Amino acid sequence: MNIVRCSWVGEDPLYIQYHDEEWGVPLYDEQKLFEFLILETFQAGLSWITVLRKRENFRKAFDNFDYHKISKYDEQKFNELLNNVGIIRNKLKIKATISNAIAFMKVQEEFGTFSKYIWSFVNGKPIKNKWKLNRDVPANTELSDIISKDLKKRGFKFVGTTVVYAHMQATGMVNDHTTNCFRYSQV
Repeated sequence: MNIVRCSWVGEDPLYIQYHDEEWGVPLYDEQKLFEFLILETFQAGLSWITVLRKRENFRKAFDNFDYHKISKYDEQKFNELLNNVGIIRNKLKIKATISNAIAFMKVQEEFGTFSKYIWSFVNGKPIKNKWKLNRDVPANTELSDIISKDLKKRGFKFVGTTVVYAHMQATGMVNDHTTNCFRYSQV
């Protein structure tokens, strides 16, 4: 049986697994939402497969994306991360991860959960797009512009509109599987 997937997936088993099991699935779990937010910020300017290949290293390096712990990282931990060859060693992105953990918890204080906050932008349910071809899928939208501005206003870093849209796609706020993809009707 020939399974049709979104054309960006290719043949890499890691990409196939990510696409088939995670991408576009509505996600409400706080820890996972934070993980995707951080992974997306590290992905800025790079390919997603680069980040996926280092995902387990990121999990180990960043205490399994425990934002409570990350918010308390000191200079010693920062330097440890900067010297960790298993992750993407970018000073600004590492600093942003720490400040984003703090901003994440402030959003939780204000809204009860980050999930409630982020999902409020789509009234709590995914936007189901109907893209026929991968090239039709936008890199950002008016909504990702709005969310990006709001996140920045709340102290988040590396959350430009393209990063935000990628986060929306990954966490299922939008279903951007192409209509011919077997996952389109499943998520």
